[in-house]
Amino acid sequence: MTESFPASSQPLARRGLMFILSSPSGAGKTTIARKLLGEVQGIGMSVSVTTRPMRPGEVEGRDYHFVDQPTFDAMVENGEFLEWAKVFGNCYGTPKAQIKAGLKAGQDFLFDIDWQGTQQLYQRMETDVVRVFLLPPSISELEHRLRSRGTDSDTVIAARMERARFEISHWDGYDYVVINDDIASCYDKVLTILEAERMKRARQTGLVDFTRWLMQEPSEPA
Repeated sequence: MTESFPASSQPLARRGLMFILSSPSGAGKTTIARKLLGEVQGIGMSVSVTTRPMRPGEVEGRDYHFVDQPTFDAMVENGEFLEWAKVFGNCYGTPKAQIKAGLKAGQDFLFDIDWQGTQQLYQRMETDVVRVFLLPPSISELEHRLRSRGTDSDTVIAARMERARFEISHWDGYDYVVINDDIASCYDKVLTILEAERMKRARQTGLVDFTRWLMQEPSEPA
């Protein structure tokens, strides 16, 4: 009997991917992201660099990489970010070196970003990016979800709804669009997308050696 291919006892080498989840506030993005991180092996949250002050309970390197504004500006100048943006007075950026090294090693990264950040990442890392947009089943249901939180004033909710309509208008900039009318069903669909994208031929870098081995392996005698 011929010797097994060395990779047969473990998954073939694979290039990682950048899995982006976007949605209007209240459409379920955070819930889906937490389930992926808690239940799926090989995927971790992308850790951004930020100028925002550290909040109680946050940990450097786990939640964010916290830097001051001059340091962040220098990183922008040196081209160290795949994408960056200023949000509510604070800057956030995705570190290029960390992501590229992880992708090469087969690590998948989960991104919770808006359509603008998605565009920037896709322009720079096109073949490594998978874009998923979550839609609510209706605008009225989205507003109901926001109000049921009981944390925002009518003014804040109105602003979130206006922002939601704007974000929804960019649905066609994504590879996949999933309607979240049921959280369990939505999660299953998102997980199916992730698993299918992991299996794409272009990402399975170990296939070249494996198929060469298959073609050269001698047949067993009859």
